[in-house]
Amino acid sequence: MPLLAPAACLAVVPARDEVATVAEVVAGVRRTLGCGVLVVDDASTDGTASAARAAGAEVLMLPIGLGAWGASQAGIRYALRNGYRGVISLDADGQHLPASLPDLFIAHQREHANVVIGTCIERLSLPKRIAWQYLRLLTGLRLRDFTSGLRLYDVQAMRMLAAPEASLLDFQDVGVLMLLASKGMRIVETPTVMQERKEGHSRVFASWAMVARYMFHTTILCISRLDLGNRSSRPTSAGAEP
Repeated sequence: MPLLAPAACLAVVPARDEVATVAEVVAGVRRTLGCGVLVVDDASTDGTASAARAAGAEVLMLPIGLGAWGASQAGIRYALRNGYRGVISLDADGQHLPASLPDLFIAHQREHANVVIGTCIERLSLPKRIAWQYLRLLTGLRLRDFTSGLRLYDVQAMRMLAAPEASLLDFQDVGVLMLLASKGMRIVETPTVMQERKEGHSRVFASWAMVARYMFHTTILCISRLDLGNRSSRPTSAGAEP
């Protein structure tokens, strides 16, 4: 497996109404990795795009909001079309410290992984800890953090995530990870340091009601994909109805 160099990668930053923090994120990535930065503006209503450009990023503006995964997938497709061999994704809210970004490349080289997830267990709230334990049982994925937006994808993973099969996933976490695992991609985690978001709050774990909604949709997603796998491996007899 070829090793990734930061210069061959594109940093993809999905952003929606993150004018207060996006410029600092872009500057930190450029200073630490020296790679190109693409901010995918997910139909922001503030000055996110202008702030990102002023900090030196390319900006891809989406006409309608696609959510975190839709914006991330748009950035991955952009990277493939422009010849990048890897994508490092991170949030625009300032949680991911630039100094931790090289850790993902070190883990990629050490583990020969297709996907590296930067995790910070200390940041997990009680709702997240409960949710993660449930998801580990449901999916069979032995991961500690399912929603970290800090990830490094190699070109094989990028091609799978740019495909139409990955377009209808509501969340970039469980659905994406299940898809990658089902395709034989090696997924590893590496400890990183994160800080509290500087502005706003989590759009998924802001309340117990939102956690319940997230878990319901994720459960349906997991069950449907597991059922699809069972049906695809089920033998059919001649003359049987499809």
